[in-house]
Amino acid sequence: MRREHAAPRDGWEKTIEGQGLAYHRAAHPAGLSRPYWDESVHYVFSMDEVEELERQVEELHEMCLHAAAHVVESGRFADFAIPEWAWEDVARSWERRDDHLYARFDLRYDGTGPAKLLEYNADTPTSLVESSVVQWFWLQDVFPGDDQWNSVHERLIDRWRELRLPSGPAHFAFTSADETGEEAMTVAYLQETAEQAGLATVAVAMEDIGWDALNRTFVDTEGRVMRSVFKLYPWEWMLSDEFGRHAVRHSTWIEPLWKVLLSNKALLAVLWELNPGHPNLLPAYLDGPRDLTSFISKPLLGREGASMRIVTPEGVQETAGQYGREGYVHQGFEALPAFEGQRPVLGAWMVADEAAGLGIRETTGYITDDTSSFVPHRIET
Repeated sequence: MRREHAAPRDGWEKTIEGQGLAYHRAAHPAGLSRPYWDESVHYVFSMDEVEELERQVEELHEMCLHAAAHVVESGRFADFAIPEWAWEDVARSWERRDDHLYARFDLRYDGTGPAKLLEYNADTPTSLVESSVVQWFWLQDVFPGDDQWNSVHERLIDRWRELRLPSGPAHFAFTSADETGEEAMTVAYLQETAEQAGLATVAVAMEDIGWDALNRTFVDTEGRVMRSVFKLYPWEWMLSDEFGRHAVRHSTWIEPLWKVLLSNKALLAVLWELNPGHPNLLPAYLDGPRDLTSFISKPLLGREGASMRIVTPEGVQETAGQYGREGYVHQGFEALPAFEGQRPVLGAWMVADEAAGLGIRETTGYITDDTSSFVPHRIET
C-alpha cells in the first residue's frame, strides 16, 4: 500500500458530475481548498493485499452476524438504546433473516498488518457512487492496464435479483432534508441498479410517505401501496417517529430492521466481548474505558465524526456535535496511519454477505468527518 500522485484529467469536474457525483461541490463545508473528489493522488495496492483484506472483511462480517444473533438470544437490546416496544420486532426481523442489501466497514489499515475495525455502516452507508462508479471510470481513463477492488455495481444488480420482494414496484426513499444532494444521488444510483436487475421502481421522499389507517399500509403521493421500500434513512430515526410502530410491522424495508444491531456502535463492544484479542478488533467497552490509556469515546448513534472524544497520554481532543444522549462506546485508540501527512480510512463494501469493493477517504486529522476527501485506488498488475 502506497500513496502516489497523478495529473488530474482535463475537465474532471464535468466528467464526474456526468457519472453521478453531482454533489461533489456541496459535499464539503465552505472554505476548504481541497476538493471532495481528489484524483491528484491515489493509493496503490498489490493483489495479495486486496485478497487478504477481502478475507478479513468477510470474517468481520461473519463475526458481526454472530454478534447480532447473540444480542437477540440474550435480549441485550437496551445496550443498543433500542426502545423497548421494538425489541420483539427486531428479534423477529433477525429470526426471519429479512433480506439485506449492502454495508460498509470503516477500517484502519497501513499495509503492514491486519486491518482494524473502526465501525460498521450497515444501515445507511454513503460514498457509494464514488466507490462503485466514479473511481472505476477514473481507472479506465488513467490506468487502463491496472485493476481495482470494485465489483460493487455488478454485485448490487445480482443482489436485487436475489431479494424476495413482494409484488408491485419497489419504492426508493430519500430525505428531502439533505441539502448536498448526496443522499438523493445515492438513492437514484441504487434505484438504477434495481432497474437494471429488472425491477419496476418509484422514487419518493421519506417526508412524502403517507399512512393509510383504514388499510393499514404505507402509500406514496399517488396513493400506491408501498409494499417494498429501500430507504436511505436510519432506523433509529424511524423508531423515534410517530409512525415507527407502523414501520416495524408493515412493508418490506431495505435495509431490514435487524440492521439496527449492526449500525449501532454498541456492536464494537459486543464484538470484543465475544472475540477478545481478535487481530481485526480494537478493545471496546460500554461501561467506560476500563484500563485503556488511549481511547476514543463514540456516541452509539453518531454520524460524520461528531460528538467524539479522543483521550491519550498527550491530551484530549473533542469534536462538536449533539449526539450521545443514547450513550457511548469506548474503543481503544490507534491513530490512523499517515501518508504524506494525510490519514486514510478504508471503506470496504459488502453486498449481501460478500466483500465487493473499496473506497478511501482521507483527512489530516484523527477523525474522518465531512472535511475528508475521497481518493481513488488501483491494484498494480
